[in-house]
Amino acid sequence: MMLELYDQIESAADAIRASWPETPHAGIILGTGLGSLSGQIEIAAAIDYEAIPHFLKSTATSHRGRLVCGRLEGVPVIAMEGRFHQYEGYSLQKITLPVRVMKRLGAKLLITSQAVGGMNPYYRPGDVMIIDDHINLMSDNPLVGINDDRLGPRFPDMSAPYDAVLIEKGLEIARRENFNVHRGVTVAVTGPNLETRAEYRFLRRIGADVVGMSTVPEVIVAVHCGLRVFGLSVISDMCLPDALEPADIDRIIAFANSAEPKLRALVCGILKHDAAGR
Repeated sequence: MMLELYDQIESAADAIRASWPETPHAGIILGTGLGSLSGQIEIAAAIDYEAIPHFLKSTATSHRGRLVCGRLEGVPVIAMEGRFHQYEGYSLQKITLPVRVMKRLGAKLLITSQAVGGMNPYYRPGDVMIIDDHINLMSDNPLVGINDDRLGPRFPDMSAPYDAVLIEKGLEIARRENFNVHRGVTVAVTGPNLETRAEYRFLRRIGADVVGMSTVPEVIVAVHCGLRVFGLSVISDMCLPDALEPADIDRIIAFANSAEPKLRALVCGILKHDAAGR
């Protein structure tokens, strides 16, 4: 229930503060392909999700399941090593609770990453896409229920959920570091099965460049609670309906991991830029 969230957020935030009293500038969700970024963080505290009140247990392949607190590029951050998904059987309100806790701890920015299937024929496995906009096809919304005005407005505006200044900065970082990056639209579906050829055709026709099973709920909540957002998608496989190959999960994870240097450059560059005052 939405009205239970406030106390749950306070309880989780208090538990984290007991281990790490600093105020984070940013919260980071390390999805598939970005898990190793935690190795770059000067870790002051690492807390298993099970030790934080009201946090869920991550069961997804390649997701570690702990909260890492410390400094990245000298900037205080709080990072999720692994996220939660609707297909694990969890409600979107529970999945997105960590985003609200990041806000409660003082974060101003949410950086999120996800592994996705590429539907734009100009994309290739291992490419990175900066998220410009999204489509929610998860048949649910984390804001459903009686609104708690302490957490955010009843009808949050979604005309620009992804920060335009940071999108441009991300494109500039990629040019400077000499790697290709796309800018496009992600669509979120429930999963866990991958899509049929007919579904890929449908998703492409409604304007999506990539398809994933996460990120959109977290971004909706980030906008609701007043966090700016920078979102990244790593293309882990191509989903072209007329040349569709059976999914190989190990291969998908390998392609996601291959993009890690590009993701790391973008995250670190955005973090330095934003902490310096945009």
